[in-house]
Amino acid sequence: MWLLLVLLQAAVLPAQPCEAPGEAAAAAVRVLSARLLGLAADPARDPDPSVYLALRLADDHDPRGEERYLARLHDAFQHRYGRSLQAAGWPHAAPHGHPQRDAAAAEHGTSAEAEWPETGRLALYLLGLRAACPPPEPGPQRSLVTWLKYYLEEDWAGSRQHGHPLTSYYQYGLGVLALCVHRKRVREEVIRRLLVAEQHGRFGHAGGSAVDTEAVAALAFTCLERERSVGARLAAELRAAARGVRRRMVEAQGQDGFFGNVYSTPWAMQVFIATKACRTQPAYGRAMAALLRNLDAFATAATMAQALPALHGRSYLDIASMHCREEADTLTAIGPEPPPKLPGNVTVRLVVECPELRCPQRRLYDQPVPVPAGASLLDVLRVAAAQGPPDFMFDTQETPQGPFLSRVLGLEARQQKRSYWQLLSAPSTSLQMGVADYRPRDGESLILRLSRW
Repeated sequence: MWLLLVLLQAAVLPAQPCEAPGEAAAAAVRVLSARLLGLAADPARDPDPSVYLALRLADDHDPRGEERYLARLHDAFQHRYGRSLQAAGWPHAAPHGHPQRDAAAAEHGTSAEAEWPETGRLALYLLGLRAACPPPEPGPQRSLVTWLKYYLEEDWAGSRQHGHPLTSYYQYGLGVLALCVHRKRVREEVIRRLLVAEQHGRFGHAGGSAVDTEAVAALAFTCLERERSVGARLAAELRAAARGVRRRMVEAQGQDGFFGNVYSTPWAMQVFIATKACRTQPAYGRAMAALLRNLDAFATAATMAQALPALHGRSYLDIASMHCREEADTLTAIGPEPPPKLPGNVTVRLVVECPELRCPQRRLYDQPVPVPAGASLLDVLRVAAAQGPPDFMFDTQETPQGPFLSRVLGLEARQQKRSYWQLLSAPSTSLQMGVADYRPRDGESLILRLSRW
């Protein structure tokens, strides 16, 4: 019944320590929140915990809409993990199960579910529960915390020989952050795995710096130090690590004001907000100005959810200090607009590359594909599959962030192999958008490259 009490005990956020954007910019950010609320109201979209967090960390709210979204999240997560716990014999379940075997069975239950620990998504859901201010220590929440602790151990131990978590340091860092925000004790060994990775520069992927991962780790370090849940020596190391991450971000900030790119910049800004460096560090102001100039880049629910906390001057650490009171209904959803229909056709060159040793030739496919103007990359792939020869085949997997390209020409991107299909505009510009969102230009060459991370 606690889900039904959200309206009566909504969360009030602490005062913002960072400068808010000007009146015109604030209005644009409010519109972005309203658009995200409109996307969240679509029952055809799978619920995403990061969307709920972005709505909770905003200045304006639709309490009933947020309550409905939380209920959908509850159905998706509590139902799944509740059943798994009953089978596994974890807290509040039968006493003599086998958590490792049953957890694996739950993970492989359907093809749509992840094959590895869902560390990151479960961490985001737990952050969402804390943002909703439920009564202290509800039974289902305790069970989910137990699952997250198990996932952190499984995430690491399953791939000990490789020196990295089964999923990624990004998901692992989210797990540590979520436990800290819930004020749950985290074993020092679990913390040090993340700290050592940061100290040895292991967060990079695909040949570059992983700004998102560094930011999540710095947020976790800052939370652990702030909550005083570690000893003085480890706290000093965590504080130094967070400062180091912030310093590297400043040094690497581009002329365009971004930390990495437009989509990783909001994560980096959360570090400046959480460490209260946003008022004194000019790099933060430049990044905020760059985001406000590029709000059109945030066109999907996932990208909006990533941008909005920072645009409101808040970080995920603010969730830990939320207090409950009645909350005003001040936000009205804006429904999604269909993409404009453009006249004529465009031609896109589609290239598939496989630099892996298992591929006898590097370039597996290279053909022009005519599509209607305004078509998405996913439309390009569908037309290529229909036109042949040569034959083109691909598969996607549905995720809360949209379709994920999982297989091309029979070659599968597998998390176990740390491989993925990188989307590039020739010669080497990462698209930073999913296959359903990117709309290529006439004459553009798009590369699908099997890469490792």
